[in-house]
Amino acid sequence: MADLRLDTLPGVGPVTRKKLNDSGIHNIMDLVVRGPVEISDITGMDFDSVVNLVNKARYQLIEEGKLEKDFVNATEIYKRRQDLGRITTDTDCLDHLLDGGVETQAITEVYGEFSSGKTQFCHTMCVTVQKPKEDGGLDGGVLYIDTENTFRPERIVTIAKMKGLDPEKVLDRIIVARAYNSSHQQLILEEAGPIIEENKIKLIVVDSAVGLFRAEYLGRGTLSVRQQRLNKFMHLLVRTAEAYNIAAIATNQVMSAPDVFFGDPTRPIGGNVVAHTSTYRIYFKKSGKKRIARMVDSPHHPEQEVIFTLTEVGVSDPEEDSKTKVDKLLSKKTEKKPTAQVRGPAKQGPENA
Repeated sequence: MADLRLDTLPGVGPVTRKKLNDSGIHNIMDLVVRGPVEISDITGMDFDSVVNLVNKARYQLIEEGKLEKDFVNATEIYKRRQDLGRITTDTDCLDHLLDGGVETQAITEVYGEFSSGKTQFCHTMCVTVQKPKEDGGLDGGVLYIDTENTFRPERIVTIAKMKGLDPEKVLDRIIVARAYNSSHQQLILEEAGPIIEENKIKLIVVDSAVGLFRAEYLGRGTLSVRQQRLNKFMHLLVRTAEAYNIAAIATNQVMSAPDVFFGDPTRPIGGNVVAHTSTYRIYFKKSGKKRIARMVDSPHHPEQEVIFTLTEVGVSDPEEDSKTKVDKLLSKKTEKKPTAQVRGPAKQGPENA
């Protein structure tokens, strides 16, 4: 394991280390994730000195294989992407939509109305990420940032049992951080570095990412400030996912666009700030007892929809309803039934004349 201590960097003495530690910077990975602008602001250190320090940290992480080189050809990027970790959803439909599962080094945003399945999806992924790699997991832990008090360990226990995993071990590998306001939400993520390292975190869940910002900044007069702070949080989330090679799932609330008269008026909140930082955007909506997941935005996935359901096992592939099963059964019987030979009227011979 690479030595990420701050004092391994040239120029970091006891005084500098204390300043950084007091500001929540505990290792050289934190230096790269937080960036020189923020570090200079919170520590009071000279900006040029911080830039130099961050660059040294980045070069050291590149040498140790923790970060990519500044210049790489497309072939290397292609090979690296083939080796990216993906977390199975344990469903054929959603794995197909996600091209194998939830991807590491990326933010997968899931938005939808109340009771569309967002939190159930998050709970399911908290379990599947802990499965062995040969079974589609990453054998890693979870950092669950709960902003709406919707995390339920009882649900985790049920899903784990249904998937044949030890529920106690599954719960032990989920670190839950309850955020009470947007500043607290930001602080939790800023201090997540040591937690990620110590607990071998492979998935960060933020449920929901925008809810607290939406509740605190009301009216058009505060919109600019809200978007700036939200932008800071979302960029920290994507940098954390990339630097630590982990997956990030962020749920989002929705609103109805008043200027849409035809089609679905449902839109995710957060504006362009969330849209630009989310690597993949998936829209969950209810359709009776079933749920529909649509890939709305992706660098390489096609825009398509799949149907899934919510069961005791979490998100599941849809079962055929009874009418569909009967129709298929009748169709098979019709195919097997021999075609009757059609005979024309008997020809009249001399004896029948």
